[in-house]
Amino acid sequence: MARLLLWISPGRFLRPLAISVVVALLTASAALIVSYLLFPVTGIEVKGARMFPESEAWEAVPDHASLLLLNLDALERRIKDNPWVKGVEMMKDWESGIVTVEVEERRAVLDGDLGGRRIVLSADGTELPGLGGAALKRVGLDEVQLEEILRIGEVLEENGVVLDSVDEVDAGGIEATVEGRRVLFGVAVGEGQARTLKGLMEQYPEAPYFDLRSPERVVIDARSGG
Repeated sequence: MARLLLWISPGRFLRPLAISVVVALLTASAALIVSYLLFPVTGIEVKGARMFPESEAWEAVPDHASLLLLNLDALERRIKDNPWVKGVEMMKDWESGIVTVEVEERRAVLDGDLGGRRIVLSADGTELPGLGGAALKRVGLDEVQLEEILRIGEVLEENGVVLDSVDEVDAGGIEATVEGRRVLFGVAVGEGQARTLKGLMEQYPEAPYFDLRSPERVVIDARSGG
């Protein structure tokens, strides 16, 4: 029995596929062009930044970007990679085409000498590349004291208390400025103490000195601060 062999050219299948790919690319390109023409990003406005360079915000936004396709979540994550940036919120203005970048910056609260290595920290424990204009006294400390300072900053921040600076570290404790007033910390500062400190600062606005070295207690010196 004779066999009938059919030769089907690959071009019969590849040609429609190639046409579909070209059509898809042309459609996508047209959509990009239309979205850019109708909703182009015309500018970047950075607010609240002192140490964060505006150029980084510009670099985060692609060239010829469209408001319609701009992924703000991804851009915010990229901007937050900068150690000075604690928080960021981006907003689109559909009328002007301007993207507003609201930045919450970290502040340096510790200028430390850790075994010959300089370390600058914010209140939440982030290591910063410099003081950022903060006038801080350089303090010597060891690893144990550093861990305690990090814990203090974390507890205070979680309870709505602002750590301004770490001023002295020695065997007697950790002396700091908290919301403009002198506070002396020991070890193992608890959340209860932080909440009590916040309440007492509000209750006694003239008190210059607070001592948290006794566990679970906050001692006030409303007279001389010493």
